[in-house]
Amino acid sequence: MLTRKQHELIRFIQERLEETGVSPSFEEMKDALDLKSKSGVHRLISALEERGFIRRLPNRARALEVIRQPEDAVASATSKAAAPASLKMPESTPRPANDVIEIPLHGRIAAGVPIEALEDTQTLPVPAALLGAGDHFALEVSGDSMIEAGIFDGDYALVKRTDVARDGEIVVALVRDEEATLKYLRRDKGRITLDPANAAYEPQVYNADEVRVQGKLAGLLRRYN
Repeated sequence: MLTRKQHELIRFIQERLEETGVSPSFEEMKDALDLKSKSGVHRLISALEERGFIRRLPNRARALEVIRQPEDAVASATSKAAAPASLKMPESTPRPANDVIEIPLHGRIAAGVPIEALEDTQTLPVPAALLGAGDHFALEVSGDSMIEAGIFDGDYALVKRTDVARDGEIVVALVRDEEATLKYLRRDKGRITLDPANAAYEPQVYNADEVRVQGKLAGLLRRYN
């Protein structure tokens, strides 16, 4: 049987995953549970992980997955109503940890000088736990200009399809409707700069009407063979 704080934490993590597709930070969990330090959050997460309620996803920051809910989580409507709004039990069931889905694989994308983004009909099997809500596609990374962001040649970029992104986010940018590239997005005085994460490369600066955001980075897959 879980403690009250463990119940509250697993509810908060699941709700945030359903809302944003990203697990909350340790600071957010500390504040939501009214704990004095993040060490208390670490202890709660370790206890939940040991009991098989959550798991940490490897090679991803802030990556937690709710595997199962406590059996008594919805046993009492009174206790559910008494919980803070941000901690109420979600209605839907999380995906199984081993669930795999197929997403479109649209060729190779440059992490250096822009290259043509190939459109084909291949698909890539991806663990569902790596993806949040929304429509996703994959691109194979070509080049080394994002290595300081942990993105290497041959990686598969998992991209959430969107035409909206904030400054500082890693996006798939379509340049002049011809070439696509994976870079940090930065806007300044009507111009758009696509910044690499490698000191050997220069930023790419374009007029605002020359660049269209096609999606933003949601995750990475890497093969070691």
